[in-house]
Amino acid sequence: MNSVSIGTILKREVQNPGKTNSTPSLTEENIASDAHILALLKEHGSYDQGFRLLVKQYRERLYYHVRRMLGNHEDADDVLQNCFVKVYRNINRFQQNSKLYTWLYRIATNEALTFLEKRNRISTASLDNEDTNWNNRLEADHFVNEDKVVRILEKAIETLPNKQKAVFNLRYYDEMSYADMSETLETSQGALKASYHHAVKKIEAYVRENAEK
Repeated sequence: MNSVSIGTILKREVQNPGKTNSTPSLTEENIASDAHILALLKEHGSYDQGFRLLVKQYRERLYYHVRRMLGNHEDADDVLQNCFVKVYRNINRFQQNSKLYTWLYRIATNEALTFLEKRNRISTASLDNEDTNWNNRLEADHFVNEDKVVRILEKAIETLPNKQKAVFNLRYYDEMSYADMSETLETSQGALKASYHHAVKKIEAYVRENAEK
């Protein structure tokens, strides 16, 4: 690696990705460029250039995936930084047995799940207080569409178990195929389909119950 630090690269490349709540599409052009990124990362002299391209290519998609799991910008930004630090340190171990983007999503998902587990362990607030805190974060976070239906959906997703939340977000928001989800989460496609089905049922029930409140 060159002398340029990971912190310097992230400071340049990982900025607030915008104020839209939509996820950018992954095009054939994006997928084709992965080979170029990996080629740069294999060479000592071009490693940092390759990493900058990787961050530029995937930061926005990974940010929104993580933010939907965590519920607010500040936590998502911290977790995304940790995610790219881990990628920077471990990219040489990537064996290309899976797609680069599913490998990145696996790291981002695991980092988000670890953060959620830690947050749940240290939280001593009651369920009522947690619900109030979640609602306040939604209202304060200017990245969230203030439309009532969107807010109810966000709150419904928050009620899901952490791993089921990851499954729902990957399928619903990122429109990831079950084959790629299986690579990302290292779970069988059948189990993922069942998990997504149960998540949808829970969300539908929550929305019906709270839509008129």
